[in-house]
Amino acid sequence: MTLKVWLEVVQQAAAGSGALLVAALKQAQVTIARRHDGDEDGAGIVLFAEADSALLQALPALCRHARVLAIAACGRPPSCAQQRALMAAGALDVLPWPDGAVDAGQVLARLQRWQAVAQLLASAAVRRHLVGDSAPWRGLLHRVVEMAAFSQAPVLITGETGTGKDLLAQLVHRLSNCSGDFTILDCTTVSPELAGSELFGHERGAFTGAAAARDGAFALADGGVLFLDEVGELPLPLQAQLLRAIQERKYKRVGGNTWQPTQFRLVCATNRELEDEVARGAFRADLYYRIAGWRCQTPPLRDRQDDILPLAGHFFAELAQRPAPPLDAAVREYLLLRDYPGNVRELRQTVTRIWHRHCGPGPITIGALPPEERLLAPQWPDRHFEAAVRRALHLGLNLSHITRCATDTAIRLVLAEEHGNNQRAAARLGVTDRALQIRRKAAICAAQAAAAAAPASPAAP
Repeated sequence: MTLKVWLEVVQQAAAGSGALLVAALKQAQVTIARRHDGDEDGAGIVLFAEADSALLQALPALCRHARVLAIAACGRPPSCAQQRALMAAGALDVLPWPDGAVDAGQVLARLQRWQAVAQLLASAAVRRHLVGDSAPWRGLLHRVVEMAAFSQAPVLITGETGTGKDLLAQLVHRLSNCSGDFTILDCTTVSPELAGSELFGHERGAFTGAAAARDGAFALADGGVLFLDEVGELPLPLQAQLLRAIQERKYKRVGGNTWQPTQFRLVCATNRELEDEVARGAFRADLYYRIAGWRCQTPPLRDRQDDILPLAGHFFAELAQRPAPPLDAAVREYLLLRDYPGNVRELRQTVTRIWHRHCGPGPITIGALPPEERLLAPQWPDRHFEAAVRRALHLGLNLSHITRCATDTAIRLVLAEEHGNNQRAAARLGVTDRALQIRRKAAICAAQAAAAAAPASPAAP
């Protein structure tokens, strides 16, 4: 596995350890490359001597497009609070190396894991089925991919209806390196009377109507993944039966006397808050801790609005069975500013209604929108923008600061979308190339001045 990494020595006191680390990584066949601003992906190492405020201000920019390992290469190791601050600034891990004790093995292991996860994230198994590049969605996928590929822990997926919990469960199955099937049991359809048969199967003649033996979910999932959808809907008596079988990995068919072994990976999903259900006695605490070996929560679509148009394009392409036709500006505006209480599922239904009204070649136009909605005038600024401004005001920021942050954010986002092309970014922002260049330079100078003026944090106790 070829590894390429950039190295940034942010404080001169760490330069000696940097030279030792470079030599050790080259021996391990790791290529040390130069860091380029705007790189979309990659891995990097930041060496520092002290976790001061200047480092904490510089780190987010270094971590924006890279997986970064922060290393305290000399001096006192950073305190627990400083390590948390480094992680909050974007580092994926912090290695304290007191007295410059360089350990290339620690670095190499993390680089190899991160590269393996990055390759899986870029694979067809992920990109073909799980669409989106917003920060909340990419962060969730990173955690799910790592957990699925490098552990066999049971998984509990929570989140609102329509946020893709079933797709994540299927992803866990694809990445779990198991030979068995993906077995789904919808817990909302399991009745107490037939629960034993649904879960464990039954022997012939076990009850009226049992004309033949039948396998249950535990047998069908042997060697694969058992997905219990809406597990929060199970009544307490069924929870007890389920807990025993999960703990012992053995079950008896209804009407049978023989214990049957089974091995599977358990994935559960629910739109309920199971901690609240446990607190009020509606869900067994012992079962909760058994199924929640690893937990993830799917973000609602309102928290990943950058993914609305990519998701819509994906759904249009599925319906067309070819590359999706372009969307007229009015249709894009409608999709972006519409509310989706049903999340991604509702977006898919909306796209389907639009597609069935669209006809002929060319872009999808406003006439394809549902008649009851096409004349609605979406408003911007919307409630999300108002919430961001309200939070800034509560934090004590003045109008000048809010305006500057909004401008800098807009510039950063449009430059990222235009892959650093200053001319196209300026056209979208409605300013001249020269004005955008001046604004970018002023923002860089302001950040550098702030970092230089920031007082150093006290040494860790």
